Order: sequence, then C-alpha cells, then structure tokens
Amino acid sequence: MPNMSLKKNPMPSQDPNVRNRNFQEVALGYTEEQALDEAARCLQCKTKPCMKGCPVMVHIPEFIAKIAEKDYEGAYQIISQTSALPAVCGRVCPQENQCEKYCTRGVKGEPVGIGRLERFVADWHNSHAAASAEKPASNGHRVAVVGSGPSGLTCAGDLARKGYDVTVYEALHLAGGVLVYGIPEFRLPKSIVQKEVDGLKALGVNVCTNVVIGRTLSVDDLLEEEGYEAVFIGSGAGLPMFMNIPGVNSRGVYSANEFLTRINLMKAYKEDSDTPIPHPKKVAVVGGGNVAMDAARCAKRLGAEVYVVYRRGMEELPARHEEVEHAQEEGIEFKTLCNPVEILTEGDDVAKIRCIRMELGEPDASGRRSPIEVPGSEFDIDVDCVIMALGTSPNPLIKSTTAGLEVNRKGGLVVNEDGLTSRDRVYAGGDAVTGSATVILAMGAGKTAAKAIDEYIQGKK
Repeated sequence: MPNMSLKKNPMPSQDPNVRNRNFQEVALGYTEEQALDEAARCLQCKTKPCMKGCPVMVHIPEFIAKIAEKDYEGAYQIISQTSALPAVCGRVCPQENQCEKYCTRGVKGEPVGIGRLERFVADWHNSHAAASAEKPASNGHRVAVVGSGPSGLTCAGDLARKGYDVTVYEALHLAGGVLVYGIPEFRLPKSIVQKEVDGLKALGVNVCTNVVIGRTLSVDDLLEEEGYEAVFIGSGAGLPMFMNIPGVNSRGVYSANEFLTRINLMKAYKEDSDTPIPHPKKVAVVGGGNVAMDAARCAKRLGAEVYVVYRRGMEELPARHEEVEHAQEEGIEFKTLCNPVEILTEGDDVAKIRCIRMELGEPDASGRRSPIEVPGSEFDIDVDCVIMALGTSPNPLIKSTTAGLEVNRKGGLVVNEDGLTSRDRVYAGGDAVTGSATVILAMGAGKTAAKAIDEYIQGKK
C-alpha cells in the first residue's frame, strides 16, 4: 500500500543542547522501518521528474523501489551506477533544490525524502557489504586527475571502471578535498569519506598525496614527462575572499577556509592537536552561506558565543534551510540586515566588530534585493574572533604555471560543454571552473569530463 502521508519521515538527530558541544554526526539516519515507510511515499512516476534535478542522473524511482522490496544492496548498486559517492551525497547534497524540488509528492505536501533514503542505502551497504569492488581489466591508457575533491574522485572513478590507469594527485596529506577540509565532522564523518576513497582505490585508482601540481609537478610534466594521455583539473576553489575594511589583518581574523581546515583536517579542537586554534569566547561569522553555517557551528562547539552577521534578511540567506535551522537550534544568534564596516582592536587582537544596519532596496543582477546602508546606524559587537565566510575563488597556481589555459574574470578555468579547457588534452570541472558551488554539481562536472576523456582517447571524438 502506498503511504499517502503529506509529510516525509523526520530525520532522527542529536539533541541540540548535546550536539553543540561535540563533533559527532548530528543527523542519525533513518531506521529500516522509517526507510520503508518513506519509500512507500514514492509514486513511481513514469515520467521520473525527480531525475531531471539530479546532476549525476541517479535512477531515483528504481532505487526507491528496491528499498520497498527490502533489497538494500540492489538499491545501492542502482545508485552507484551513476554516483561515485552515495554516502556523501545522501548527507550534504541540497536535495531540496534538486531532485526533491521536482518530486510529484511535493505539489500537495512534502516531497519524498530522497536524500535521506540515499543515505540509508549507502550506510546499509557500508555496514553489510563484505566484498570490495573488483578492479576492471586494464585498457592500457593512463589519465591524471589533479585534486581529490568530489569532481576529481568522480572523474577518477568513472574512468577506472572503464579500465583506465588513473592517478589522483592531492596537495594535502589526506584525499577528499573539500569533503575532508571544508565540511565538518558533525555533517560528514571523515570515516565516510575514507570509505568512498577506499572504494575507488579498490577499482585501481592510485592516490598520491602531498603533491602540489604547479610546484611539485606541472600539468605539462604530467603530459610530457609522466606520459598521461589526458589530465583532469579538479583542484577546487581554495582562495578565500576578505572584506576591504580597516582591521581585517588583525590577529583573530580568519578566513572560513583556514578556520574549517584547522578544525576539520587538523583536528584543532583536540587538546593534543599539532595545529591548535585558540578557543574564542565571542565570534562573529560574516556571511550567510553553508560555509558560514559550518564555521559558526564549529565555533559554537569550541565553546564560543556565536553571531552570524549577514547583510540581507533571514529569507535571503543562501544557506540550506536545514543548516540554518540546526544553527538556530544550537544557540547561534543571527544578526541580519547589517554589514561590517570596521574591525576594532586592542593591541593586535580583535576586540569588536563595527557594523552598519542595512535595508533591502531593488533587486540586483541575480534577482535578490540589494542591501543599502542606513546612514548613522553603526553599532558594535564585542568579539575576540571574526571569521570571513564570503566565498572562495580558484587558486591561480595552476593557471600561472600552465601556458595557454584560459580563465574567466573570476579566475575559473574556461571549459566547453565537455569540460575541455583551452589546452588540448586538459579538462577541468567543479569549483576550479565555477568557483564555490555544491558537491553534486562538481560530481556532475567530473562525470561529464570522464565521458569526454574516454571518447577522446578511444578516438570517438
């Protein structure tokens, strides 16, 4: 019998007043009973509208049908046909703006919890599957992938399944890119990322860490000296943006990129960390996206009183509604319709952040109403730490060390519809092209490039 409830099964989670003091995963995942109940809400539409919202084209109705049959491994195999990172996507993808946005059940109620079901299936597989994937027979061709984030891992996995000898070069000491340095443990446990990386290694993907392409080796070295037939650049967008205001260079001002990397990759919140970070008492996080929510929630877990400072209103916050809701539940205060104009110091240390109140005017080029300063409305917030979460752009290192690579005005690599750059045999995708975007969009770009690389090497293009 179909489940015609208008609401999806809620996600079990830690109590807010407990989780805001630890780094354990907030969302606990569906039980089998909840997953079966939620799967019964799927109408199995013949037109499959949900699939058009998925950048990697997961066969959504099919995997949900397998859940309803209690064939959880079958459901996993369907997902993994097109997605290299099911356990990751089930946790961090903005399904509400993608697959669930087009779900028929969402017309007169809440859509099916597609992301929650994907997570259930992936977690079931990781807990029960005994055998690793078999390494495909080699096709004799070699491809290099720069960066081990979601676009690079997806490209590498798709090519490895076709028999390519793929080597992934990662600048940091752990593979995973933004999945390990950017997204906190309480949203995406690093053991989950490691399992996904280990699965790719089982397919034959080689992972070389501590290799900075553009320093250790160049793209030209990979093609000419190392003998790779194609290179995919998925190096992400790790260059942080700062406000041009007085005091921004003071001690206690961090980019969200550095703050989160110290917390997530270096475990700076632990007493014995090799890369400690001071435990601030009062923190202002400037920005309103998912990265701002991650930084604010990490600061809260360090014991701080935390303010999110955002120049538009609550309705305009670009972060996922779920992340904003979790932040509010955990005791984080939102200072909306205000913008920093100066960081005040005592000596070299941050003491206050001076803000000015804003009001919303006419829509800007993106369609959002432009914030306008209210003259004479300045006020101060006492803080000892400021975290700038204003977005990132691609690091210029690869461009500056590779002749003939065209970039746009924001520093992103220019590619065609297949992910091919202005250099022959050099492809790119993910944040290295678009600037900061979502994990699933980066994965989609990796899939597109992998297909194009295969067609090029096999002489189909």
